[in-house]
Amino acid sequence: MTDPSARLLGPAEVRALAHELGLRPTKKLGQNFVHDPNTVRRIVRAAELAPDDVVVEVGPGLGSLTLALLPAVAAVHAVEIDPVLAARLPVTVADRAPALADRLTVVGADALRVAAAQLPGATALVANLPYNVGVPVVLHLLAELPALRRGLVMVQAEVAERLAAAPGSRAYGVPSAKLAWYAAARRVGPVPRAVFWPVPGVDSGLLAFDRRDPPPGDRDAVFALVDAAFAQRRKALRSGLAGWAGSPAAAEEALRRAGIDPMTRAERLGIDDFARLAAAR
Repeated sequence: MTDPSARLLGPAEVRALAHELGLRPTKKLGQNFVHDPNTVRRIVRAAELAPDDVVVEVGPGLGSLTLALLPAVAAVHAVEIDPVLAARLPVTVADRAPALADRLTVVGADALRVAAAQLPGATALVANLPYNVGVPVVLHLLAELPALRRGLVMVQAEVAERLAAAPGSRAYGVPSAKLAWYAAARRVGPVPRAVFWPVPGVDSGLLAFDRRDPPPGDRDAVFALVDAAFAQRRKALRSGLAGWAGSPAAAEEALRRAGIDPMTRAERLGIDDFARLAAAR
């Protein structure tokens, strides 16, 4: 239940803040601001956060989700690349959740380059991610923050489908396989376009993930193999991995050592299969 000491933002407040800042949301930064209090409450509930969690929020924007998160957790590290928004967020929180303002740290940084030292104690990722960087941000933070146990992110619906896809499904590909190295992911549900300002031209969805132990092996080597395999996804792996292995015959030999049919395609392999194959090269 959201603490009453955090007054959430509605459509009128979001537009007033944007007007005050002279803000015109940009496609370059993927800015679509949530202006519906029920949606941010739903996100916080679905994230299944504990009172001692330290949350990383990427792209807090005007603070809609930040205000809903602060009463539920020990701290929020809000990573914001836009200096105008980064400067305004603490002011908004001090105004609308004064008793919780000390739980907020604003990190003025690019989420694709932010380092663990800037996000001390982080245990969860909860964010309305910019559509254009959703996948690389999730993968970067999971790599950079080994203590990150779980996450709930709002992304383009198609991206949520790809990230949660299982081997053998139409949507399964590089993002699905790489995320599976770190975590088990699942789709939580759709988010209506009408809860955003401006209204986006695509559908959105919620994706949840829980950290898992990675398979044995070198992550960089396995990811290079995943990239190589899906670059030729319509080909049988014997042919598609010829460049990676040195020749079709060498690819077949590695595949057989790993217990994989050389005529299988990339989309049939789970991350454990890729790890086994990388080790068999």
